[in-house]
Parts: sequence; C-alpha cells; structure tokens
Amino acid sequence: MTETRKIAAILAADVVGYSRLAGIDEDGILARLRALRSDLIDPTVAAHRGRVVKRTGDGVIVEFRSVVDAVRCAIEVQTAMVDRNAGVPQDRRIVFRIGIHLGDVVEEADGDLMGDGVNIAARLEGIAQPGAICLSEDAYRQVKARLDLGVVDLGPTQLKNIAEPIRVYALKVGVAAEAKPGLALPDKPSIAVLPFQNMSGDAEQEYFVDGMVEDIITGLSRIKWLFVIARNSSFVYKAKPVDIRQVGRELGVRYVLEGSVRKAGGRLRITGQLIEAETGAHIWADRYDGTLEDVFDLQDKITTAIIGILEPNIQRAEVERARRKRPDNLDAYDLFLRAVPHFASVMPEDSKVGMVFLERALALDPQYAPAHAYMAWGLEMRVTRGIAGETDLAEAVRHARAALAHGGDDAATLAAASLILMILGRDSDAALAGSARAISVNGSCAAAFFAGAQIQAYIGDAARAEDYARQALRLSPRDPLNFVAYIALAYARLRERSYDEASAYYASAVQANPRFSLLHFFQCFALALAGRDDEAKAAARRLLELEPNFKFGPLIEIVRMYVDGPELAELSAVGLRRIGLPE
Repeated sequence: MTETRKIAAILAADVVGYSRLAGIDEDGILARLRALRSDLIDPTVAAHRGRVVKRTGDGVIVEFRSVVDAVRCAIEVQTAMVDRNAGVPQDRRIVFRIGIHLGDVVEEADGDLMGDGVNIAARLEGIAQPGAICLSEDAYRQVKARLDLGVVDLGPTQLKNIAEPIRVYALKVGVAAEAKPGLALPDKPSIAVLPFQNMSGDAEQEYFVDGMVEDIITGLSRIKWLFVIARNSSFVYKAKPVDIRQVGRELGVRYVLEGSVRKAGGRLRITGQLIEAETGAHIWADRYDGTLEDVFDLQDKITTAIIGILEPNIQRAEVERARRKRPDNLDAYDLFLRAVPHFASVMPEDSKVGMVFLERALALDPQYAPAHAYMAWGLEMRVTRGIAGETDLAEAVRHARAALAHGGDDAATLAAASLILMILGRDSDAALAGSARAISVNGSCAAAFFAGAQIQAYIGDAARAEDYARQALRLSPRDPLNFVAYIALAYARLRERSYDEASAYYASAVQANPRFSLLHFFQCFALALAGRDDEAKAAARRLLELEPNFKFGPLIEIVRMYVDGPELAELSAVGLRRIGLPE
C-alpha cells in the first residue's frame, strides 16, 4: 500500500456533549447536524481550501494547506454558531470545540491521514472549552501576527497519549485582541485633528478643506494646556479609512476630531465631531452651513467656532476622566480637574469644596497657574458676599498675581486672574494687560473674551465691552460662563441709564446660571432702578432662597467703584432698601 509523508495543518472538531443531546432528541440533533454540515461547515471548509479527511459521527478531521486557512475556517464556524444558537435553549444548543496542529502526517492511498499530526489535533480539540479553538505552539507560531482575537497562553500541557508536553494557546472567539502598545499619552489633554473628508466630489475644494483643518490645528495649538499633534502626523491618515481607537494609540492622543465638507451649488455644509479615542465615545458633534461667496471668511468663522467649542468640551471630558481615577493616584492636574465642577454654580459653599482640591494641587506644584487662578476666584466669591475679610481679599490678589506670573500662554488662566485683579485688587493696569495678553495668545478662547468684556465694562469702555461680550457668545454659545458676557452688556446699559435693557440682560444671565445668587441680585438691582418694584421683589425672593443671609452692602461698594461712581450706587441702594432687601 502506497503512503506519503508530509507536513499538514490539521483541524479536529466535535460537538460538546453530543451523547446528552442525542439522548434528549436523537432524530432532531442528527437533522440539525446535517443542516449545519451542508449550510455552514462544508461550504466554509471549501472556501478556505480545506479537505474533509473523515467524519466521526459528531466530529470531523479536516486537512488544510496552511494553518492560516485552518484558523480562519475555525473562527468563521465558531462565530457563526454564536448567531445560530441565539434564542436556542442552553441545553439544546450545538456547540463545537476545535483543535488545530501543524505537524507530520502520513497520507494513505485512500486519502486517509494518520500519525502524530492528526493525534495531536484531536487531543487539542479534547481540551478546548466549548466554543473555543486550541492551537499547538507549532500552529500558533504561523498565525500569531495575523490574529485579531484574544489569546490565552495555557503553557506546556500534557495531552493524552502524547509523550512530551505541548505548549497550547486558546483563542477567545468574539473577544478582540488586546491593543498593541501605542505611544504613551502626554501629561496633559491631547488631540489629533484628522483631515476632513471632502464629500463634494470637487477636487478643487481640497484646498479649502485642508486649509480649514490646518487652521483648526494652529488654533488649538494656542491652548497651552492642550497637546496638539502636528499637521504632518495627522495628515498621514488622509483618504484612508481609520479606526479612531487605532489613531489614538498610534499618535498617543486622548481625543480625535474628524469631520467632512459637502458642497451643493453655492453652499457648503461642514460637520465635525470630537471623539474620545480610547472608548470611541462621541463628546461633541455639530454642523455649519454657509455660502461660497467669501469662502475664506467662511473658513475663518468655522475654524474659530470649532476651536471655541472644543476647549470647554475637552475640559468637561477631562473632568469626567479625573473623576474616574483612583483618589490615591491624583496629580496636581487631576486635583485641579476635580475642583473645577465645584465652581460652576459660582456659589461660595460649592467653591469651598473645590478649594480643598486646589490646596492639595498647589502643595504638589506651587507654581500651578490654573489652581492659583481658581483659588483667587473662590476667595473672590467669599469677599463679594461679605463672608470674608481683608485677609481673604489679600490672599485672592496674591493668587491672582501668581496665576499671571506662572500662567505663561494659558489664555483662560490669564483671563480669570486679570478679572480678579480688577474686582478685588483695583489694579486696572494689570487687569487690562493680562486680559490683552490672554486674547493675544489665543483669539479663540471664549473665557478670555468673557473676562475681557467685564473688565472693559468696569473701566467704562462700553463699546469694547459689548464687542468682547458678543465675541465670547459667538465662540461658545452654550458656555456656562455666558452670564459673564450678559453682565458686561448690562453694565454698559447701566452707564447709559438704560435700566430696562440692563434688566433684560440680567434676566439672560440668570437663565444662563440660575443657581448663581448674585445674578438675581443684579437683576433685582436693575429692576429697582427702573421702578419695577414688583418684579424686583420677586427677584429678591429668589435671591434670598439661594442665599438666606445675603446682604447687599458689599456689592454696592463694587458698584460705587466700577459702575459710574457714587451716584448710581446711591440710587440703587435707595431702590434696594425700598423693596426690602437686607443691607
């Protein structure tokens, strides 16, 4: 009898618990197995160039030209069985286990295979978990670089009737392989802006699309607390299908911005979305429409809008990330992020909680400028409410000056510190210089324009205050700090003695942050000046609900200093006493 020795990839498979299934319903199980063979197994084997060597009742031995073909066939069958068993009672499911080995076999004249290659594959199948695939080390070596599945190294394993232990690897079907190590994330938030997709079918629009993305990258680079991947690195993904998680690993970034541009006639529609690379979660998405009449002006507007919106959205995402970290593994940056949400209400009792985190951050890094700026802000809340004295006022000014000294090119930090110096330090020169510096280093930072608007209103430049306020609202239309812009607009109207318009702006400020008690005070203040006492009394009631111990005396001093001198201060004090607000 003629026989041939060769190296072959052998797959052995059988049904888990076949005897039990046959005992429940033998005819039914046989019918289902025949259907699986004709509909799934035989076509899949043929598609991967396999040859069925023999069937053993509920099992099968298959020869493949390569281990890659054998493994791909096994994965396809096991994956398909997951879907086919959906909805089938657990005790009635047909589940396969599979072993694969690459080794020496003897092929007899009738095509049957014998030898260790077959025996080892059969023994591997016997130790496989239900629905799993076990590979010998020789087989695994051939495919390990091509696998997208999770793999468990079972180590050297003694197989029945096999003399030497064999190292075995189990494939976890349906479980993705662990990501290959990527670049380490930098020590601050990081983002890559991918080339936007040109959906117009117009190659001439490529210059517009690429130019806009380059401008976005440049604008984001001005946000000094943000690590931005350079254009040359992010543009390697141009015109390629991308996996955001893979991009995050390859570029070492936490966030990815992607988008598209579509042209229809003389109009453009631009969409953008910010994605957290590790999880694939969408943080922000929006679209912009415009005409091609002035394409570069449209490009500038969209770029500015996207940058302005990304900054607060990334910071919110970073706050959520810090909340998920273990409390015993926090650095100064994480502690700062944990403090930030406690300042959103702009209420002293909330900010006091945040200041505890800031103190810890500054203990770790005494020159951490954002923490200094927020400490100054928290102390300012206490001073303007009359619940802190000269010591806290001096500390607030000290922290504000430290923020300016160490803030470098961090526009938001410079802006916050400048505003505190204006309100408490009465240092208009330092405030104006800091505000101008903030806007200069990042003309897309909404916080810089918010603070700048209020500073300009305080010094009496109503036109510039209004311009800055409008710019801030355009940059970040859904920003929690919008109330600052409305305060600045209202101040400008107060100087003009337009009390009704001022009260309308204060009403908008209240809508932007209804928990901030001072906004209710200023609305009450403007309504009283307008002689609308009933509405002023209603605003006063809302104010006292939020802050039962409120006294308006300290705030009248701010009005006296910054809002057109003593005349308006005295008029407002009379009105506030008239409606019964405690002084």
